[in-house]
Amino acid sequence: MTIRYLSLNRVAQRFGISPHTAKKYADEGRLPVHDAEIGDAPRNTRGWLPETIDAWNAARPGHGGRPKKSSS
Repeated sequence: MTIRYLSLNRVAQRFGISPHTAKKYADEGRLPVHDAEIGDAPRNTRGWLPETIDAWNAARPGHGGRPKKSSS
């Protein structure tokens, strides 16, 4: 069985952000720890299982965007 991992580009697509932003988030520790790594730093490739990214997204603070303004 082949295990499929999401690249930074696929993570970016999943959340509608740029690949640059996804890389920044990963470098800053704002994404979950990657599930796989290929190669040696600094040119390594990181990969996440889709379920890792989905669980992180469901549990992250502020998920769902800004609250709607109340009409007062």
